[in-house]
Amino acid sequence: MTVFAFERIADDLPLLPLAARRALDAAGCKLSLAGWRTLCVADRVALTAAGARELVDRDAARTVAGRAVPPPGAMPPAADERVPAELPGSVAAALGPARPLDAATWADLTALARFALRHLAAERRRERIGAAYDELVRDGAGRASAATAPAGVAVPRLTHLSARGEAHMVDVSDKRVTERRAVAEARVRMQPATARLIADDRAKKGDVLAAARIAGIMAAKRTPELIPLCHGIALSRVVVELAVDAERGLVTVRAEATAVDRTGVEMEAMVAASVASLVLYDMLKSADRGMTIERVALAEKSGGRSGHWRREPEALATEGPSTPEEIPR
Repeated sequence: MTVFAFERIADDLPLLPLAARRALDAAGCKLSLAGWRTLCVADRVALTAAGARELVDRDAARTVAGRAVPPPGAMPPAADERVPAELPGSVAAALGPARPLDAATWADLTALARFALRHLAAERRRERIGAAYDELVRDGAGRASAATAPAGVAVPRLTHLSARGEAHMVDVSDKRVTERRAVAEARVRMQPATARLIADDRAKKGDVLAAARIAGIMAAKRTPELIPLCHGIALSRVVVELAVDAERGLVTVRAEATAVDRTGVEMEAMVAASVASLVLYDMLKSADRGMTIERVALAEKSGGRSGHWRREPEALATEGPSTPEEIPR
């Protein structure tokens, strides 16, 4: 999948990346933003990946796009771009003399990079096409002959990597301050007898649930110290809840973090769930060293440009209390 850094689109793709637009154009599908957001994240990723290839699989793109509600409208499919056309005058004019682009460099760009520059030139947004040029042409991210990728394959872009591949903290100064909320969950598997020690408050080290709950809350507040590129956030609320299923030998940890800030609190929630799970292990390892932390996953998030996202319940767990509604309050 390719999402360029200048697009500033979150991982769950709430907006259509240029790669997805290219796939839809090649397939002859006119899809609204509302329709795009009805697709599951896996389908959004599939369309984006299809548009990043030199040759779009049009039938596959139509199949995925057809799952949107409302379904896409029809339009003439875009032409095959394996053989690049001449440098469009509209692109050269939009870039201006400060950002030169010759025919040889144009031909060396991937099909997706050429599509991106043409699309942005048509939008006539000089600042955005300038950022695209800097990333795709000047820094080489859109060149098919880039040394960092096989010929014909676009270079993936991640928001925590600069155009040169250097790790950096993302600048969030232009984001709006909004209410942010995230819920993460973890499952700790153990012997049923071990889970009964928790339920009956008979663990040798004392109140296991209280220790795990406090540790999770404390860890959420120290997330920037643990995750190097994570922003410091003024948390307004952290809640850690644990549900014990003694019969299955399962403890489900649910951590919820909220803040009013410029960036999300997903990492705070996941760190809280992770550390609470580790404390469960530490408190009970003398009784059961075979315990397993099965998974830590984001269950739900809201706020910011990407809006509300919720993991499908069946994707989160197949047994035991797992979704937020199933965990006792």
